[in-house]
Amino acid sequence: MGLGFLSSVVVLTLFFRVLVSQEPNTDGFFVSDFLQKMGRSPTSDDVFNFSTSFCSWQGVFCDSKRENVIRLVASNLGLFGPIPESSIGKLAKLEYLDLSSNRITGFSSDFWSLGSTLKTLNLSYNQISGLLPSNIGNLGIVESLDLSYNEFSGEIPASLSSLSSIRVLNLGRNRFNGSIPSGILNCQDLVSIDISSNLLNGTVPDGLGSALPKLKSLNLAGNEIRGRSADLSGLKSINYLNISMNLFQGSVMGVFEGPLEVIDLSENQFQGHISQVNINSSFNWSRLIYFDVSINELSGNFYHDLSEAHNLKHLNLANNKFFEAGFPPIENLSSLEYLNLSKTGLKGEIPSSISKLSALSVLDLSKNHLFGQIPKLKTNNLQDLDLSLNNLTGEIPFSLVQDLSSIHRFNFSYNNLSICASNVSLQSFKMAFIGSTDSCPIAANPERAGGKAANDKRLKLALAITLSIMCLLMGLMCLAFGCRRKTRMWAVKQLSYKEEATISGPFSFQTDSTTWVADVKLATSVPVVVFEKPLLNFTFADLLSATSHFDRGTLLAEGRCGPVYRALLTGGIHVAVKVLVHGSTMTDQEAARELEYLGRIKHPNLVPLTGYCLAGSQRIVIYDYMENGNLQNLLHDLPLGVQATEDWSTDTWEDQEHNASIQNVGYEGILTTWKFRHKVALGTARALAFLHHGCSPPIIHRDVKASSVYLDPNLEARLSDFGLAKIFGNGIEDVLSRGSPGYIPPEFSQPETAAPTSKSDVYGFGVVLFELITGKKPIGDDYPDDKDSTLVTWVRALVRRGEASRAIDPKIRGTGPVAHMEEALRIGYLCTADLPAKRPSMQQIVGLLKDIEPVVTP
Repeated sequence: MGLGFLSSVVVLTLFFRVLVSQEPNTDGFFVSDFLQKMGRSPTSDDVFNFSTSFCSWQGVFCDSKRENVIRLVASNLGLFGPIPESSIGKLAKLEYLDLSSNRITGFSSDFWSLGSTLKTLNLSYNQISGLLPSNIGNLGIVESLDLSYNEFSGEIPASLSSLSSIRVLNLGRNRFNGSIPSGILNCQDLVSIDISSNLLNGTVPDGLGSALPKLKSLNLAGNEIRGRSADLSGLKSINYLNISMNLFQGSVMGVFEGPLEVIDLSENQFQGHISQVNINSSFNWSRLIYFDVSINELSGNFYHDLSEAHNLKHLNLANNKFFEAGFPPIENLSSLEYLNLSKTGLKGEIPSSISKLSALSVLDLSKNHLFGQIPKLKTNNLQDLDLSLNNLTGEIPFSLVQDLSSIHRFNFSYNNLSICASNVSLQSFKMAFIGSTDSCPIAANPERAGGKAANDKRLKLALAITLSIMCLLMGLMCLAFGCRRKTRMWAVKQLSYKEEATISGPFSFQTDSTTWVADVKLATSVPVVVFEKPLLNFTFADLLSATSHFDRGTLLAEGRCGPVYRALLTGGIHVAVKVLVHGSTMTDQEAARELEYLGRIKHPNLVPLTGYCLAGSQRIVIYDYMENGNLQNLLHDLPLGVQATEDWSTDTWEDQEHNASIQNVGYEGILTTWKFRHKVALGTARALAFLHHGCSPPIIHRDVKASSVYLDPNLEARLSDFGLAKIFGNGIEDVLSRGSPGYIPPEFSQPETAAPTSKSDVYGFGVVLFELITGKKPIGDDYPDDKDSTLVTWVRALVRRGEASRAIDPKIRGTGPVAHMEEALRIGYLCTADLPAKRPSMQQIVGLLKDIEPVVTP
């Protein structure tokens, strides 16, 4: 009893001590209240001693009278939740506020009353979502505003134009959509603008250069902004320009002015003769430090003025359409650290002057027409070397071979080279020297070649043993194959690769259409993130094991995104592993954030993204396995009841050679009914409606087609590959993300209207709907009365003439009301209208399909 009373007295004493030290309606009280309501404990806090004067707290700076807080720095303190009312919004003289790197989710209503004094606001790296309030315009004297790395959506508010004193504006890494507000031109003191990695579209506001004469840094990267380089002319003070991963077109001439040090124009649609840049003789190349025009459509010869760029450290001209020519003038670029000339049409020998570039850490000359021998290279700093896919010959320089162990990633494959390197592992030789000859004498590398005589003896012994037990093995194998299914045999196969998966990389894999490389040193050091099972600690080694080292036998499909493999992870997790072979230049952090966001998107009609792996620069995504294949296979590729190797299935279907019937009794009958086709159409429509109208910001699929629609074990339609466009970027492979043949809307024939929108998704859905009802392919099928037509033009012509019933698939006639099928064709007619504005929304389409044949749920 006495001890309990004493404890109560102590607690009350501490409580009143805190209250006494922070009197109500003082700045100390407001800050204390804010911190405690945001998760800081008044009794056990190791940062703030709430019993002392608030002006002595860490991160709190007061005026000379020690009465008012003028600066508050509370970054990375684990604060969480919305900013509470009547807390920091009451700090009447606050000039500087830094709440970055916390878990703040929203604003208080009185927060905007800080506008009369606040000059710097940093809320970056938080979790604030939804629309940015128009009250942002109340911060009339703010000079620096950083809201980057949050989850803001919607349009950037027009009230931003009221920030007449702002100098630094950072809204990057959010989900803002719409266009850049023209009111930003009123902010004439702007020195830095960063609105990168959003979903902005439209064009750059007219007169940007003349309106912002003080602008030194402009970052528009990772959006869908259209325009030309001339839209950026007039920026006389600019030294940093990044407009990568957008939809800019035309010549690059307009950007070469001002004291630029960084130019990043990569992954756009710039065209034209590159030598036009040389006409601008006033541009000062000597200031340039970073220059990237990769993944465009530039042509002509290389810049001859590059030799004047003495301070250049990063040069990337990769993936363009330059004329076949020799090396650009690089001999004077002694500061160069990064050089990427891959897929630029280089022809000739690698100049010996490249040995002068002692600072190089990355050298990529792959996918060109280079011949001759490899010159000596300075490897002091070299970490990444790719000379693959050329016509190089001769011996790889011994000095280079000796230094390979210090190079993080290297690839000499697909040349005509020879190498003697006893220090190169057999696995590295197989992966990084494909097509090369091992020129080492047998004695120099006995563990690789082995003695011939010894090999002969071993071979004879092995043959004797094999023959002696062959009959027994044959009998056992027959018994095993008779009792076990194909899935289990495949699962056993992967175990033989478990040990191999732990060897060092890089790892190279080939399919019929592509070669991809996972440039990692140790497979067990690269984590695989599985969202629902975070404690299983999978690694890239597990993926190697689960796919039999990405063996062709586990290959399910080769889509335009990349190959898809079947995998059975430890714990019985059955997944499909998709390799995004056309990855973007997103950093690992940006890619991981985007993939984790996609992993949170759940809907009964979407194929769930269950995990991912960042294997060097290679992005690998993991989906739930869809055992019943996709709609393309079911409608067109196969006679009903036959399984294709491309389907995501070997369980539901028997081996084609032994049994062409489907295991599930009555399955064929289900597939050829109007009820099933309608169910698939409605499920796909619901998936798209959710992406367009249920996600903030909306997600544009960009490639709606029959092969993107999968069937789960319950034969429910599930749409796959949503949201991957940002991972790919908007570069040369963006052409692939704008639709497949037969699904491409008419507006894509005009460059100015070729940006994917929700209405282009609607068009693709309309084509899928036509396929479901007619049973015909989008192109190249037999269209009665019009042999040169496409599915869309053929069906639309029949609908216009009132003859829609002629298009109905004979297999589903008699399984439902013809009037309903005709109405579905009319819905497809609306979806495939030539003008996007005339197409309905996906929400409207869901309603129309439900009206045809309402789906009754039990």
